[in-house]
Amino acid sequence: MGWRRTDCLAKPLSGLFGKLGSLVGSHPFYFFVFPLILSAALSGGFVFLKDREDNDFERQYTPRKGPSKTTRAFVSENFPYNDSMFSEERLYNLGSFASLIAVSRGDANILTHPAFEDIVKLNEKVLNITVLNGTMSFKNLCAKTNGECAPNIILEIVGSNATNQTGINYPVYTYRSNSVFLGSVLGGVITGANNSIVSAQALKLFYYLDNKESSAEASKLWLRKFKNLLLYETNKTHIMVSYYTSNSKQEEIDSHTTDGFPLFLITYACAITFSVISCLRLDNVRNKVWVAVFGVLSSGLAVLSSFGLLLYIGVPFAITVANSPFLILGIGLNNMFIMVSDWQHTNVKHSVPERMAHAYKEAIMSITITALTDVLKFSIGVTSDFPSVQSFCMYTSTSIFFCYVYTITFFGAFVALNGRREASNRHWLTCMKIPSDTCNHHSQMYNICCVGGDYDRNTGAEKKQPASNFFKDYYGPFLIKPVTKGAVIFLFVAYLAASIYGCFHVEQGSELYDLAVDNSPVTIFNMKHRQYFSDYGPSVMVIVSEEFPYWDKTKRGQLQGCIENFTKLEFVDELVYTSWLDSYLSYGQDTHLNLDDKDVFLKNLPQFFDLFPFLKQDVNVTGGAIYASRSLIQTIDIANASMEINMFHTLKATAKECKAASLLVYNQKFIFYDQYDVVIKSTIKNVGVITAVMLVVSLLLIPDPLCSLWVTFSITSVTVGVTAFMMLWNVTLDSISMIIFTICIGFTVDFSAHMSYAFVSSKKTSANDKAVDALSSLGYPIIQGALSTILGVSVLATCEFHTFRTFFKIFFLVMMIGMLHGLVFIPVILTLCCSNNKKDNNDSKDKCLKITKL
Repeated sequence: MGWRRTDCLAKPLSGLFGKLGSLVGSHPFYFFVFPLILSAALSGGFVFLKDREDNDFERQYTPRKGPSKTTRAFVSENFPYNDSMFSEERLYNLGSFASLIAVSRGDANILTHPAFEDIVKLNEKVLNITVLNGTMSFKNLCAKTNGECAPNIILEIVGSNATNQTGINYPVYTYRSNSVFLGSVLGGVITGANNSIVSAQALKLFYYLDNKESSAEASKLWLRKFKNLLLYETNKTHIMVSYYTSNSKQEEIDSHTTDGFPLFLITYACAITFSVISCLRLDNVRNKVWVAVFGVLSSGLAVLSSFGLLLYIGVPFAITVANSPFLILGIGLNNMFIMVSDWQHTNVKHSVPERMAHAYKEAIMSITITALTDVLKFSIGVTSDFPSVQSFCMYTSTSIFFCYVYTITFFGAFVALNGRREASNRHWLTCMKIPSDTCNHHSQMYNICCVGGDYDRNTGAEKKQPASNFFKDYYGPFLIKPVTKGAVIFLFVAYLAASIYGCFHVEQGSELYDLAVDNSPVTIFNMKHRQYFSDYGPSVMVIVSEEFPYWDKTKRGQLQGCIENFTKLEFVDELVYTSWLDSYLSYGQDTHLNLDDKDVFLKNLPQFFDLFPFLKQDVNVTGGAIYASRSLIQTIDIANASMEINMFHTLKATAKECKAASLLVYNQKFIFYDQYDVVIKSTIKNVGVITAVMLVVSLLLIPDPLCSLWVTFSITSVTVGVTAFMMLWNVTLDSISMIIFTICIGFTVDFSAHMSYAFVSSKKTSANDKAVDALSSLGYPIIQGALSTILGVSVLATCEFHTFRTFFKIFFLVMMIGMLHGLVFIPVILTLCCSNNKKDNNDSKDKCLKITKL
C-alpha cells in the first residue's frame, strides 16, 4: 500500500508542532498571558452588541435574491397603492396593522349574545385608543376606503342579522350589493342549508393603519398601546382573545437575541463540572482538575475574543449567532481531552519541553485536521443566500480559529505549567511538595490526601484510567472478533438503509411562530389562526407581467384558459375569484360593447373603473397599451407548512405552464416561502462542500488515502442518519434547522478523523492491533468530549425558544450518531480495509521523505 500514501505534508507538520510544543513547554508564561491580554482587549467589542444586532426577519431569514422579492418589486411598480381605496388582498407588503382573534368559551356560538357583545365592546376600546396626548386616534391613522377607515365589516353584518345568523351565507355574503369574503374573518364555522351559517367559534378583526411616513411614529405608538390594551383583555367571561401586530414578530425576535448567553453560562458550568469529574485522579500529583477548568476557560476566551473582534469591525449579530458558543465549547472540550490523553502517554521522567513536544506531535496534528476543515467549511458558508447564515458562519469560523490558537497557546501553556508542578511532585491543590510513596508512620488519611506522583514503571507514562484500560483490555478485543465485525457491518448496512428511507420522509417548512418563545402572544395568535382559520389560506395575485392584447379574442381566450387552470387546482376555491377582465367582459356584454376592438376596449376602461374603482388597481394602462394586470384567487385548506410549500410550488409550476403570456404569482408571504426553494439545495451544497474539504484535508494529513475516504464517507453516513432521525423527532427542514444541521454535521468530523489518524499513526503491526491501540488512546477522550458536550447543551432541551430546542435535538443526534461511527463503525471498517504490512508502511514513509526533500 506504499504507493497509496499521501502523508508527505503530515510528517513535516508533525515535526513543526513538536518544536512548537517544546517552545511552549520552555516558555509557558508568555503563551499563557498573551491570550489573556488579547481576550481582555477584544472583549471591549461587546459594548457594540446592541448596535450590531440585526434581526430583521425578512432580511435575515429569507434568501437575498429570492424570486418573490423581484416579483414584489414588479407589483409595487405596476400596481402602486391607492391611499383612498385600501384593499387588504392587494397589499404587496406586510403593511402596518393590528389584529385580534376572539374564540368563544365552551364551544358556544361566538356570533350570538353575550360573546358577540364582548367583541363589540372590545372593538370600541380599540377604536378609542389615542396617542400623542390624545391628538391622534385610530380614525386619524387608519387605512381608508372612500375617505372612511377600512371597517371590520363582519361586525356590521352580524349586527344587522342579530336575530338570525342563519341569513348569512359562508364564505361569500352579499352585503349592500357587494360580495364580502368571510373566510378570513370567521373560523370554526358550521353551515346548514344553502351554505348559511349555523354557528362559528372564532372571529378575527383587523385594524390597518396607513403607510404614510408622516404618521409612521404615531402608528408605532398606536400599535404599542394596542398591545398594552390587549394584555389585559385576553381572558374575558365569554371569549378568549389573542392578538398580533405587524411589529410583534420582530419585537419578539429582538427581545430574545441575547437569551442564549445565560444558557451558555449554565452550559459552561455543566461543562466545567463534567470535565472536572472526568479528569479527577486519585493521585494527588497527577490530578487534572485544574487542567479541565482551564480547558473550558480556553473555549470561553475563544468566544469572547472572536465575538469581540467581529463586533468591533461591525459584523451583524443575528439571533442564530447565539448558537455558536455551544459549538465552540464542544470543539474546545474535544481538543482538551485529546491533549490530556496524549500528555498522559508521555514519559513522566522526561522534561516538560520534551513531554510537550511529544504531546503536540500527536494531539495538535489531529486537532489541526478538524480545525482546518471546520474553518474552511464555515468560511465557505459566508457565501450563503441567507444573511443569518452568513453572520453565523463568520462568527463561528472566527471562533474556531481562536479556539485552535488558544488550545495550542493558552491551554498548552497551562498544561506545561501543570507539568512543572507534577515534575516537582507538588500537590494539585496546595502546590506543596509531597512524598511519592506511602509512609507507614503516617495515618491512612494522610497517605490518601498527601501522597502522590505514581506512574506506570513499565512504560514510564502515567497510569491509564480504568476507562482507557476497558477499551484496551475488553472493548477493543471484543470489537475485532470476526463475529463482532460481521454484526457491526450488518448493523451499519441496516442503519444506512433505514436512514436513506427516512431521508425521503423528512418534512420541510417552518411555522411563523418558530422564532418566538412558547406561549408568547405571537405563538398563541398563530396557533389559534392555524386551528380556526386554516380552511382558507392567503389570497394570491396571478399577474400578467408583460404587455398583452386583451382585445384579441383568440389570445384572450388562451390567457383565460391559463387563469382557469389556477382555479381548478385542489387548493383553490374556484368560486372565490376576482378578475377585472371577466368583470369588464360582462360589463361589455351588458352595455353591448365590441371589446374585441382595441379602440373600444381601451376607450371604455375609464367608465368601467368609475363603476368598479377597486378593479382599477389591477391594471397598469399607459398610453395605448396594458403593460400588466392581475387577478386574485383564493387558496383553501392550507393547514400547515407542508401544504404551504405544496401550494407555493404548484402555483409557480402552473404559471410556467402558461404559453399565452408570462405569468407571476405573488402574496406577501411568498417572500418567506422562497426559502423552501433554497434550503434543500443549500443543505446539499453545504454537506457536499464539507465532504470535499474533508477529503482534501484528510488526503494531505492522514497517512492513508483509503482511511481518508472512509472519514469522508462517515460525514455522508452521519448526514443521512441525522436527517432520518430528525423526522422521528418532529424537526422540519427550514432555514433555521439548515444552519444548525450544517453546524453539527461539520462537528461530527472530529470523531472519525481523530480515530482514523490514531489508527494509521499506530506503531502496531496488524490492523486489528492498530484498532485496539487507537481505541485505547482515544476511546475515552471521545466519550468524554461527546458526553460533556451533550450534557452542556442539554439545558437547551427545556428552553422556551424553538431555535435552541432544535439546536439541542440536532446536536444530540449528531453527537450520538457520530460517536457510534467513531467508536464502532470506523474502527471495524478500517480493520477490513487497511493493510497489515508494516514493511509497506515503512517503504511509503521513505518515499514520502524523499519527496519532501525534493
